Amino acid sequence: MRIVVDAMGGDNAPKSNVEGALIAAKEWQDTEIILVGDERQIGTFLQDKPSNLRIVHASEVIETDDEPVKAVRRKKDASMVVAGRMVREGEADAFISAGNTGALMTTGLLVVGRMKGIERPALAPMIPTLDGKGVLALDLGANMDSKPEHLQQYALMGSLYREKVHGIAQPRVGLLNVGTEPGKGNELTKSAYPLLEELPIQFVGNVESRDVMNGVCDVLVCDGFAGNILLKAIEGTAGALFSLLKEQFNKSLKTKMAAALMMPELRELKSTLDYKEHGGAPLLGLGGLVVKSHGSSDANAVKNGIRQARVALQNRLVESISNEISGK
Repeated sequence: MRIVVDAMGGDNAPKSNVEGALIAAKEWQDTEIILVGDERQIGTFLQDKPSNLRIVHASEVIETDDEPVKAVRRKKDASMVVAGRMVREGEADAFISAGNTGALMTTGLLVVGRMKGIERPALAPMIPTLDGKGVLALDLGANMDSKPEHLQQYALMGSLYREKVHGIAQPRVGLLNVGTEPGKGNELTKSAYPLLEELPIQFVGNVESRDVMNGVCDVLVCDGFAGNILLKAIEGTAGALFSLLKEQFNKSLKTKMAAALMMPELRELKSTLDYKEHGGAPLLGLGGLVVKSHGSSDANAVKNGIRQARVALQNRLVESISNEISGK
């Protein structure tokens, strides 16, 4: 299999992307890793190049503050666009980018192309849960406005992803809502509820945001507006919690000693809530496999994103979703 890494995307590019790709290439020698970007800059961080790693030069970069549609259409030789084109033309099987989220979504739609039968691809990151298993949530920001039929497709794609990539038999699928009763919510969730009941999935009904991290479902379905608010609220709360703990542990010699004793457990807790352990969020519903890594991804996050793509390819995720949507 061939996996492309957008070497120029993200806050720590190209260093973290190159280092992560090197780790992955050495660990999985059956996989060809392709770094797309400025060859000179990439070469700065390549001390040795494994035989299963190569570089494809791209002369342009889509910046964080670029307007997504204009950037994708005008910067034909941007690393992200070149990577998307390689997937579309069969030169690669998947690509990963930590770059501009809007531009990646646009690249997915305009360059890679939507899967037949899918109206709106969805961004599907993992939200950490207290049991350590996590919940796949979609859509968490690709589409601010959704129709009930879109949520129905998200539920089906999310269920297949957890089954194929994470090996969960009959994943539990929940609908994000303000109450657990079937009649709760706005017009969108009220209309989507019976559509999810019709699907060949294990639909567990409405799920309140306060219960998400308790692991009440394996897949959480929502529109991009509510989902993005949920994600940012969880990220902000986790960050604030660790800041408060740090402040308390630094108050006195006694609390500093307590912190030293608790350090292994605190590191484990932080790891549980760390997005880097999951690698990235797939854009489900495209004609090829595209994974969005966090903008501040380090080498470990890039490597985990490649691992995630490998598992999805090995389990024929895109083909499975396509067959299910088309009724084959």
